[in-house]
Amino acid sequence: MRRLVLLRTAFCLLFATVFVPMEVAAQEVTQSLYYTRIYDFIDELATDRIISVKSVVKPYSRAFIAGCLAEAASKDSLLDRRQKADLEFFMNDYAAELDTLPKAYVHWSNKKSFDLSLIQPQFMYQSKNFKMYVRPILGMDISYNRKGLLMTRRWGAEIQMDIVDHVSVWGSLRDNSYTGSYLNDEYFPSDYDKMLGARVQAPSYLNNLPGAAYKEANYGADFSDFRGGVKAYAWWGSIGLVKDNLRWGDTYNSSNILSDKAPSFPMITLNLKPCKWFEFNYIHGWMVSNVVDSSYWYVEETHDVDESKRHYRPMNKFIAANMFTFTPIRGLDLSFGNSIVYAERNVQALYFIPFAFFKSLDHLATKGLGTENQNSQVFINLSSRNIKHLHLYASFMIDEFSFSRLKSDNPEHNIISYKAGFNVSNWPLKNLSAGFEYTRNGILTQKHSIQAITYTSSSYYLGHYLGDNSQEFYAYLQYKPVRGLDIKLSYTKAQKGKDYDYVRENVREIISQTALDELTFENDIVSLKAVYEIWNNCYAMLNLEYNNARGYDLSSDVIVGENRLDSQGYLDKFAPKYYQGENWTVSVGLSIGF
Repeated sequence: MRRLVLLRTAFCLLFATVFVPMEVAAQEVTQSLYYTRIYDFIDELATDRIISVKSVVKPYSRAFIAGCLAEAASKDSLLDRRQKADLEFFMNDYAAELDTLPKAYVHWSNKKSFDLSLIQPQFMYQSKNFKMYVRPILGMDISYNRKGLLMTRRWGAEIQMDIVDHVSVWGSLRDNSYTGSYLNDEYFPSDYDKMLGARVQAPSYLNNLPGAAYKEANYGADFSDFRGGVKAYAWWGSIGLVKDNLRWGDTYNSSNILSDKAPSFPMITLNLKPCKWFEFNYIHGWMVSNVVDSSYWYVEETHDVDESKRHYRPMNKFIAANMFTFTPIRGLDLSFGNSIVYAERNVQALYFIPFAFFKSLDHLATKGLGTENQNSQVFINLSSRNIKHLHLYASFMIDEFSFSRLKSDNPEHNIISYKAGFNVSNWPLKNLSAGFEYTRNGILTQKHSIQAITYTSSSYYLGHYLGDNSQEFYAYLQYKPVRGLDIKLSYTKAQKGKDYDYVRENVREIISQTALDELTFENDIVSLKAVYEIWNNCYAMLNLEYNNARGYDLSSDVIVGENRLDSQGYLDKFAPKYYQGENWTVSVGLSIGF
């Protein structure tokens, strides 16, 4: 009997420590990375040391953002007039997470438990055990330069639900189309040329646009993008099954650890926040290999039974990754983690161990087989906001590392990508921020001799968009004169060196080459962009951009593994025709929702 009493007591204690705190936990619906204004604002508050955030892993949850806004509201004496106006504006968008209803301009109905509004268009409902909102997505951008007019349209909807403070469910669908019909006949003479001319997001193009999986379209580019998921959560963390974009690594332009360049893919996620000084993130993802498995096909029967048709399937491709973040003092975050890309027939239980060093597990799984190991990486990220108004950061993605390559007499170079930068916010002038970022990617970074396990998904790089043997200089000034208006002047110099394949039998010679000794491609971009958020999630955009993309002929000898092209060949490979050469491009747009 005494043992039974002890067991009952232990169970009650476990219930009290785990499940009771879930009543005050925050929902875990993630905020799209493309709502850049809210991410900029949270970063600004953190750099001004009004709030504290660990910014190495994104996206944030909407509840986390709402908590940051609430904390800033409790310190409103530290905010200037524009920041207070922006804070009030954003808190209206996160009304459900703050247990209120939003203030709309035009209501169809206005009850205590639900709100149906025309401006901003949405339906929202909340009760003790259930919260929900539905929003439409609608938008159009028009870009024009000497090569013609390119029109982008998108439409869809998103829904978010929170159930009994335990489970969050959300989904969004955006159908996107790029119309090339208005492109200039001089540069795009046929309908086929116009169709290809509208596809400015191909995997080989070295631009920072989000990736796309195009559907068949005879007028241009057409693709849909679904993101969503379900998460169970408590105050100390969450576990979920989601399809979303990721951005790991501090950056103000493009991450070199995990970027949102590749189309979103499904993954299991784990997030733990047991205390203020530690956070842990883990994913296991199902990616798109775009590599045909010649031993796996479907059979389609035809009229002639002797000539059935085979439909080959792509090889499986998976990723497991983790990130540990420690905060020894306020404002200083030290993060490290690792990942592995593998292409077995089925998922491997080894890689579902969240805290593992995956390369060690890989050695165990493949030992003695005489075959190539899987593809592993190591991550390091440093972020400091210890000086008010200043954010310093650096990140490293180590694809392969050997201490012997550090010796001065060894011509081989480690396969590493690194980034360093700073951001100054609201100093010396209010509402003005400035920053600079440098990225350098070593030869063969993100590549592998086995195509099925390269550091890509849907053929897009998972890390920095320039790929290997490249560097980027990025500088910007951002001014926020009034609530909702962001004006940003930026300069980007992107440079690409010789283009190599990871040829195993000649890899030592390849990584002994001098990085960027000759350029194959270069692009200079100057952009002046103004975005005004009219009401929550309704945007007007105007962008004036100059770019100069050019390819170069090479004079050095070709080695085994190098893809040697002429200047036009490199230009066609790395830049869409719409942006080749010198261009002045003006873009205008209006969007409702993201």
